[in-house]
Amino acid sequence: MQSYNVGVIGATGMVGQRFITLLAGHPWFKLKVLAASERSAGKTYREAVGGKWAMKTPIPDFVGETVVMDAVKDMEKIAKAVDFVFCAVDMPSEEIIALEQGYARLECPVVSNNKEHRHFPDVPMLIPECNAEHVSVIETQRKRLGTKRGFVAVKPNCSIQSYVPALHPLREYGIETVLACNYQAISGAGKTFETWPEMVDNLIPFIKGEEQKSEIEPMKIWGEVENGVIVPAKKPLITTQCLRVPVSDGHTSAVFVKFARKPSKEAIIKAWAEYKGEPQELGLPSAPKQFLNYFEEDNRPQAKLDRDLENGMAVSIGRLREDTLFDYKFVCLSHNTLRGAAGGGVLAAELLAAKGYFE
Repeated sequence: MQSYNVGVIGATGMVGQRFITLLAGHPWFKLKVLAASERSAGKTYREAVGGKWAMKTPIPDFVGETVVMDAVKDMEKIAKAVDFVFCAVDMPSEEIIALEQGYARLECPVVSNNKEHRHFPDVPMLIPECNAEHVSVIETQRKRLGTKRGFVAVKPNCSIQSYVPALHPLREYGIETVLACNYQAISGAGKTFETWPEMVDNLIPFIKGEEQKSEIEPMKIWGEVENGVIVPAKKPLITTQCLRVPVSDGHTSAVFVKFARKPSKEAIIKAWAEYKGEPQELGLPSAPKQFLNYFEEDNRPQAKLDRDLENGMAVSIGRLREDTLFDYKFVCLSHNTLRGAAGGGVLAAELLAAKGYFE
């Protein structure tokens, strides 16, 4: 695979920081540009981040001395310097749409962590193991934008990336209804316990917008490509609740599911163990070798023990058992800033690179 020069837009935020740690030694992607808001532009990255670096590893030396560019004012200069960009910005929605489409129209592809383009029918929203075929709609998007090379691709909300992968291999049994209670780590809010001491010994039963995204976005993941656009699935019916819990990293979901054709417990566990997606078949650098991992122990998965499985890119599942109202219930876990955010974005970019979309 050839090497690509890449930039991170929104480099000073928590997801931007996570992108930097993942790209520092990436075999395909070479980090060349860091960009953020006007207040950070012109400073070295170390100066711009200051005491807000939230990663466990230190800032890479070459990154710390890199001068941060202005994500908006330097757009043309950035687009010429890189082959594509990752985007994870904190801006009003209309400004994010303008920013991402601005880069795309400058023929610089965008792999976005932001929500604003997720419901455009010609924008692929990728969990690469589940819906790699959706990248084909990029050709329709390019026609709309008037580009030859530029496009926007997105990853879905972190809240769905434990239970959607766990349900995906079971769709052959006709999933009818799903209840998912999602217990979300504080890093999903861009926080640590040091910056959010109110979360210690606390639980908040509301996260703005999360339940709507958690119920709607799976339908696009499971949609079909028709006439060059993604048509969302009509089933299953999904209802969710999302709660913020005092965990640093790792979103856990308690899932209840009813099938049209109820499988055996053994069939479900076998489906999880044997499932592979295109990232595994292609051997992408960030792809977990075993995507779905089932634990037999009653007290697993646990965020502290299992969130970093396969560099935080695997999904952990446990406690599968029959239910009195639904057919089955189980618990699943994914690392929200790795699989759920930056790592999922890097894996999506690897898929796009392997399929030639950055050429």
